[in-house]
Amino acid sequence: VQLQASGGGLVQDGDSLRLSCVVSGLVFTYYDMGWFHQAPGKEHEFVSAISWRGSSTDYVDSVKGRFTISRDIAKKTVYLQMNSLKPEDTAVYYCAARFGKVPLSRLWENYDYWGQGTLVTVSS
Repeated sequence: VQLQASGGGLVQDGDSLRLSCVVSGLVFTYYDMGWFHQAPGKEHEFVSAISWRGSSTDYVDSVKGRFTISRDIAKKTVYLQMNSLKPEDTAVYYCAARFGKVPLSRLWENYDYWGQGTLVTVSS
């Protein structure tokens, strides 16, 4: 199983980025997908999640209205469109996969597979 995250970079306050996570080695439609981030010295924190069918989404309050999660079943890819980025969004972003048609989870440990992370740096 591989979750390959990409799309991070160095941007300025107010800019946008789109993160992608390409999934292989599992049946994509069996898994809810999530995005987490980890800032230096902090634990992994939930950012957003999307259900296996894409019909349900969840966002942490700090990104509501700025970030949008989506998934392309044909491409086995989950995206995180990040607009109006702020310096406090600076972190390594990880995608994660959770098996089963279950309620969306905000807990890192509830997911079954995780990608390697992509660094997002927002300068002020």
